Amino acid sequence: MSKTNIDEINRNIYDIKNKDNYDFKIEKGLTAKIIDEISSQKNDPEWMRKFRLKALEVYNKLEFPTWGPNLSELNMKEIATYVRPKAKLNSKWEDVPQDIKETFDRLGIPEAEKTSLAGVGAQYDSEVVYHSMKEELIKQGVVYTDMETAVREYPELVKEHFMKCVPLYDHKFAALHGAVWSGGSFVYVPKGVKVDIPLQSYFRLNSPESGQFEHTLIIVEEGASLHFIEGCSAPKYNKVNLHAGCVELYVKDNAYLRYSTIENWSKNMFNLNTKKAIVGKNAKMEWVSGSFGSKISMLYPMSILNGEGAKTEYTGISFAGKGQNLDNGFKVVHNSTNTSSVVNAKSISKNGGKCTYRSLVRINENAKKSKSSVSCESLMLDDFSISDTIPTNDIRTDDVEFSHEASIGKLSDKTIFYLMSRGLSEEDAKAMIVRGFAYPIAKELPVEYAVEMNNLINLELERNNRLEKEYFSVFC
Repeated sequence: MSKTNIDEINRNIYDIKNKDNYDFKIEKGLTAKIIDEISSQKNDPEWMRKFRLKALEVYNKLEFPTWGPNLSELNMKEIATYVRPKAKLNSKWEDVPQDIKETFDRLGIPEAEKTSLAGVGAQYDSEVVYHSMKEELIKQGVVYTDMETAVREYPELVKEHFMKCVPLYDHKFAALHGAVWSGGSFVYVPKGVKVDIPLQSYFRLNSPESGQFEHTLIIVEEGASLHFIEGCSAPKYNKVNLHAGCVELYVKDNAYLRYSTIENWSKNMFNLNTKKAIVGKNAKMEWVSGSFGSKISMLYPMSILNGEGAKTEYTGISFAGKGQNLDNGFKVVHNSTNTSSVVNAKSISKNGGKCTYRSLVRINENAKKSKSSVSCESLMLDDFSISDTIPTNDIRTDDVEFSHEASIGKLSDKTIFYLMSRGLSEEDAKAMIVRGFAYPIAKELPVEYAVEMNNLINLELERNNRLEKEYFSVFC
């Protein structure tokens, strides 16, 4: 048996591995037989089984993207697309199996639920193992459950919205998701209901040489509001893991949705996620995103502003270290008058890591009097890291306000010297500068996630300092 664990610098709680003790694991590969078996294991209705098989056909027709990071290392013949843990869906933490419960305990999920959340969902490998929501939200008609339950109990709502925002032909990995999706979250907020306390789902991948393909579907009806938080992590192995989830968000007229996420996948992960929102008249969609883990990331959340006066804001940060290629960005399409978009993207690269900001802003002919502002800032912590900005701006009417600015810089020796003259060590001075650079993103996150982001920054900087010391001890 080949070794799958890699001993590296401690990633704190995130690299703690449980034994790969599953109840069922599908054979590796991607065939119609495998898709049928997944559908059988999930007890799908017939319409979903047919949808999965259609998605597989589309997947086989589409090509891998020819731009962006090199995906040649990803071999679907070596990926198990469905892993069912030895756990059923529970509404009480004490009923979750001990090893899985301890993992989520370390990640702080139960404690966060007690102090600052209105509902929590927790997925382990391919299945949601815990779900709960406060009674007062249930009385208001809010639905928050796992996707499999939604398919059974809210079939018409699911059929109306499932993979309509992200169609199968969107790209190859959207089609892959449609074929093998499992787990995820379904949220429905009725007209006029204000959910004042956030809901949160957390996704944990444990099994090596496998994929996670959760589906998140959120519908915020007219005049309603919601803050939804998503977290994800995985331990590191020396074989490729794959994440190809899908997030579909429907923000109806005069509604509001904030979607916050910290992606902290392990550095053997290919993160090929898809996230889109359709925004109605005078509605507002906010994205807050932090991308820290994964070997390769291709992630470009998108807002489609269909209603007059629709608004969207994107605030995101990427942090790429050695061996990482994070190709992230944002897309927005203005389809109506008086729509607006604000993009604030930051990236940090160190120790040879590569960050790319790739974007699309399209303002169509009928989107007169619209406004869009894009700002991209990159910080490189050494002389051999890479940072690129690749914007596409497609403006089809003159009656708009549009601006785009980008800047790339390095740590200032003068600033470091000044901070050191005030008593800080060089490492602490660098960390203070980086945290200050990231602060506009951190302040938009819930407190627990802002703390997590700062911890991740500190962890990456510690690793960078260690590698620098090893380099100089060998070559100097």
